[in-house]
Amino acid sequence: METGNPFDRVGGTLAHAFVPTDGRFHYDADKQWSVGARPGAFDLETVALHEIGHLLGLEHSLVEGAIMFSRISSGVKKGLHADDIQGIKVLYNT
Repeated sequence: METGNPFDRVGGTLAHAFVPTDGRFHYDADKQWSVGARPGAFDLETVALHEIGHLLGLEHSLVEGAIMFSRISSGVKKGLHADDIQGIKVLYNT
């Protein structure tokens, strides 16, 4: 557990990732994880994609379908949305 960013055990924060100059990323081991959508579990790849967005410098999106939306539900697998791609293009001028 990170001293300055503790996980909350039940509910709440799934993972942490820090801005590009730091680059740390870790999951909350107290959550139920799966590979793929499974009821009651969080998809590792979906959460990883969200956290990698933070590592690249993206903030949370207001678009619910975006991977960078502030909440990820259990039992759901998500991919990139046009809003996520636009955010990267803005950050990296592509």
